Amino acid sequence: MQIGVIGSEVCPEKFRDVAEEVGRRIAENGAILICGGLGGVMESAARGAKKAGGTTIGILPGFDRYEANKYIDIAIVTGMSHARNVIVVRSSDALIAVAGSYGTLSEIALGLKMKKPVIVVKGCPWEIKGVIVAEDAEDAVKLAIENIKSSQQRLDPSA
Repeated sequence: MQIGVIGSEVCPEKFRDVAEEVGRRIAENGAILICGGLGGVMESAARGAKKAGGTTIGILPGFDRYEANKYIDIAIVTGMSHARNVIVVRSSDALIAVAGSYGTLSEIALGLKMKKPVIVVKGCPWEIKGVIVAEDAEDAVKLAIENIKSSQQRLDPSA
């Protein structure tokens, strides 16, 4: 099994231990950890996997394999920037999101589109900036309409 861990390069402190535990548990279950290979959530998860004797793969956005964090066993250089998210998702049998922002959101969307299991650690949706959280369907429609009207008013000062 290859399990992708996705999340922000800047890991909120409250998620560092969570990411490390995710990595550890992936390794303890004999799976390979795949991530973006940089810092933050990716480094914490890779550290956990290495502590448990696991194998880690980093799909790097840049042109230099030495950009990978020190817990990455196999660094794959793509030179693709954020487009490398497709490779992370495509190479994973399942994805686990630990915190994150827009890059993580893109990986979640890609995973769902590719019909991969996507697991989000509780509390993570609050870490994705720009998302409006609704209580239910009624609230979602109400918030959508309010935001559309607000946006229109900003565009048309006479409204």
